[in-house]
Formats: sequence, C-alpha cells, structure tokens
Amino acid sequence: MMKQIVRWTFALIMACLFTHAFANDLLIGPGDTLKISVYGNNDLSLETRVTESGNITFPLIGEVKVGGESVQSAEKKIGALLESGGFLKSAHVNIIVSDFQNQVSVLGQVNKPGRYALDGQRSIIDMLALAGGLSVDAADTINLIRKKDGKSSREVIDLIEMIHSGDLSKNYYLTNNDVIFVERAPHFFIYGELEHPGVYKLERSMTVIQALSVGGGLTTRGTDRGIRIKRRAANGEMVMMDVKHDDPVLADDVIYIQESLF
Repeated sequence: MMKQIVRWTFALIMACLFTHAFANDLLIGPGDTLKISVYGNNDLSLETRVTESGNITFPLIGEVKVGGESVQSAEKKIGALLESGGFLKSAHVNIIVSDFQNQVSVLGQVNKPGRYALDGQRSIIDMLALAGGLSVDAADTINLIRKKDGKSSREVIDLIEMIHSGDLSKNYYLTNNDVIFVERAPHFFIYGELEHPGVYKLERSMTVIQALSVGGGLTTRGTDRGIRIKRRAANGEMVMMDVKHDDPVLADDVIYIQESLF
C-alpha cells in the first residue's frame, strides 16, 4: 500500500511539473486574455486582452509588447520594466493566460481543412493530425506560410523525406496565424489501349511501366511497344516523344498506348 501511495504521489508531482513546463512554452498572441499580478502589490493586479498588434497597457509602465513571447519571458519583461522605471526594487510578476486565442489555418488537401486553436506548443505534424491527416490527393510537400515583422514568408517542406530520414528539424512549432497549405499531388494522364484509362496521382520516381500498371495494364489489343508521351517542353510547347519502360513520368504527362497491329 505504501509503495502505491509513493507511486501516486510521484505521478502527481510529475504531472504538475509537466503542466507548469508546458504552460511556459505557450506563446502569447492577439486576443489572449491575461491575468497579471505582482507579488506584494495588489494595486498592480490586472486582467487584460492582448491587442491585434500584440500589446497590452500595464499600470505605471504603459504599453508593453507581449505578443510572440512565452509566459515566462513576458513575466520577466514586465518585471524588468517596473524595476528599470524605478517603480519597484524587485518585481515578481505572475501571468496566467485564461483564454488563448492563437489559431493556425490548415488548408488544401487535408481531410478536415479549417482554423484550429493553437492551445499549446504544437508542431506541423501535430496540426496535420488534428486536421484529419492528408487526403488521398495530397502532395508529398507542404507550404508553411508565416508572417514576422509585417513580412510574409513561405517555406516548402518535404514531409516524406522528413519522415523517411528521421530528421524532424523542419517539423517546426507553430505560432499564431501560421498557415499550412497542402498542395494537390501532381497527376498524369494515360489513355488508349488500357484497361482503366484516366487521370492518376503521380507517385515519386514513377516510371512508364509503373504507370501502365496503375492504369490496369494493357487490353488484349494494346502493345507496350512504341509508347508515346505528350509533354510540355521548357518553352511551354507540348511535344510528343517516344519513351521506354524505365523512363520517368513527369507531372501532367499524357501517356498514349497504341493498338497492336498484330
């Protein structure tokens, strides 16, 4: 019985420590409601909402930018301003975020596109999971669009490469108003003497013979000799070319399977 109590006590302590550490990782954003107190100075207690520009107005020190700061860094920032302004000799500031408003948009080829609350420290993969994962038409890459200091930036991230390599350095933690856009996968077209001619998703490093397999294989009248592809050249013009089984298929290729003469 004593061992069980010790284990429960240890688990409770670890849960409290984890919760505290997790709260310190949260980033303050526009619309968040903050409850701020200063130890030993009840007249400086304040409940306020962060403006769209990421600022709050605090007694004695005026406007303070807290947007993009962690709770811990915002506490230190306000405390330092109170001390440097000569208002307090030692300021111990405590901030509780009672209402987080941070949101991230997940758009494009996911099963549940929309805006999601950023209720904690979440990575790209975390947010894609919340959005129901990638749809069947999703590309291997995603676009991460974010704004900093009034400027927008876009980074293309190869999910498949990241997972296969195990290098999660680009599985970034997200901040308020980040946008994840999953593009539609490239496609190719195949027609002629195929069992199932049509439009298909272009898999990575797909070859002509693999494309034939995706199309259900040849009909009894089809031939795998003289396969031709209509492809857009560098100058934008469409050209027709003969290809071999092991040649790569490119996005928007149109593959034509001819009828056997015999």
